[in-house]
Amino acid sequence: MAVQISPSILSADFARLADEAARVPNADWLHVDVMDNHFVPNLTLGLPVVEALLKATSTPIDCHLMITDPDRWAPAYAEAGAGSVTVHVEAAKAPIRTLRQIRAAGARAGLALNPATAVEPYEDLLGEIDMLLLMTVEPGFGGQKFLDVVLPKIRRARSLIERHGGQVWLQVDGGVAADTIERCAEAGADVFVAGSAVYGAADPALAIDRLRELAATHLG
Repeated sequence: MAVQISPSILSADFARLADEAARVPNADWLHVDVMDNHFVPNLTLGLPVVEALLKATSTPIDCHLMITDPDRWAPAYAEAGAGSVTVHVEAAKAPIRTLRQIRAAGARAGLALNPATAVEPYEDLLGEIDMLLLMTVEPGFGGQKFLDVVLPKIRRARSLIERHGGQVWLQVDGGVAADTIERCAEAGADVFVAGSAVYGAADPALAIDRLRELAATHLG
């Protein structure tokens, strides 16, 4: 397991996304939250903005689709060049087919679970994914407080992943900051989405280095 930091542009300046991407040259990924005001109560950006951002940065794009009908839209993000595309189990009607389409288009396939969604029913899908994303806030808005109630689920998810060979990355998203990342790492997460903790800092790149150091020290 290696620590990966994925700054969320949800906390960046949407009018200057190319510049904001350039402020985090040490990021492993750029996390892009696609919200449709249906699956979650917020509207952010879509495929055209992702396509533009892909041209503006060499950092791999980590697309998190918080949308209704991801089965229809997810493959297009992979085809556009996103390095990773994640869909929610709560929204996907044909998750296996969609995950395979994402992989076939050349991207890593991710499966996301909301805080109240149990991980055990999806154990059989671990072979179909490259990353499991556990939301540590209710999806829809940045800047929320980390939900400690998810920590036991992170531990259970890590146990399931190890049982299946340990090849799936375990990502956490929501309220990840200097005061919470250690607990996530101890529980077994290895990919960390951080929005305001990075883009709310005076020096986003330095904030990433600090988060990486804290997580690496406590990685389970």
